[in-house]
Amino acid sequence: MVSDRRREDLHTPTVLRIRAFRFHFYSDERDEPPHIHVATPDGECKFWLDPIRLAGNKRLRPNAIRQIEKLVYENHDLLKEKYHEFRDT
Repeated sequence: MVSDRRREDLHTPTVLRIRAFRFHFYSDERDEPPHIHVATPDGECKFWLDPIRLAGNKRLRPNAIRQIEKLVYENHDLLKEKYHEFRDT
């Protein structure tokens, strides 16, 4: 039997965790431009990576979005690298 955590990794691979933020992809979005989803206990958002900009927000407050955006900028190279590794497999 596959654990819930393992199932999550198969369909939404996590590429980075910082504090309460989980940076991940969805396996069914390979045809979209480079982007990253960020899940928190309070909600989720999506950022385009080239150029970096908010693509969507579900229930996150502006201060959380600003924190996440800063982390996206700080980890931009890693996130793009992981996106292309994921998409190209």
